[in-house]
Amino acid sequence: MTPLAILRTAERVFLVTVFLLMVVLFFLNVVVREAGGSYASDFAWIEEAVRLMNIFLVFGALGLALERGRHVGIDTLRNALPTGARRLVLKLIDLVGLVFALYLTVLAWRMVVFVLGTGQRSPTLDIPMGWIYVAPLGGFALLALRHGLSLFGIIDRFSAPDNVDDQATAGESHS
Repeated sequence: MTPLAILRTAERVFLVTVFLLMVVLFFLNVVVREAGGSYASDFAWIEEAVRLMNIFLVFGALGLALERGRHVGIDTLRNALPTGARRLVLKLIDLVGLVFALYLTVLAWRMVVFVLGTGQRSPTLDIPMGWIYVAPLGGFALLALRHGLSLFGIIDRFSAPDNVDDQATAGESHS
């Protein structure tokens, strides 16, 4: 199993786990509010937890979404270009994406450090608010990784099939 396949598996496990945990917590919150009576206030933290997990879910999916071709893009002109020009445009898109994602990763890192330095804590979970900014940090880093892999031809995100693992396996068998 290649490092990229391990990363993909880890990302999927993380995303599915977070999503299922969100569903279970939200269901528990509804049940407690309907049947729990006075205990409902003891579970007020669930709403904030689910909201924060949603942030991690969105940012955690950035790399996989890019690799699978699920990000919004205008491909009509790009696909109409001759092969040489198309290759150049695709590399330019990945280069700009890589630089932008790295810049956002640096900004996210600075935000994590800054907010952790303020000592600010979340209202109901009482966790340091800086940890919430780890979600964009990780998400933009994964996005930068995928742009870099595409830029250097390690993955082909512009013609990526729905099952990226099949693409990785096919690419590895030709190596």
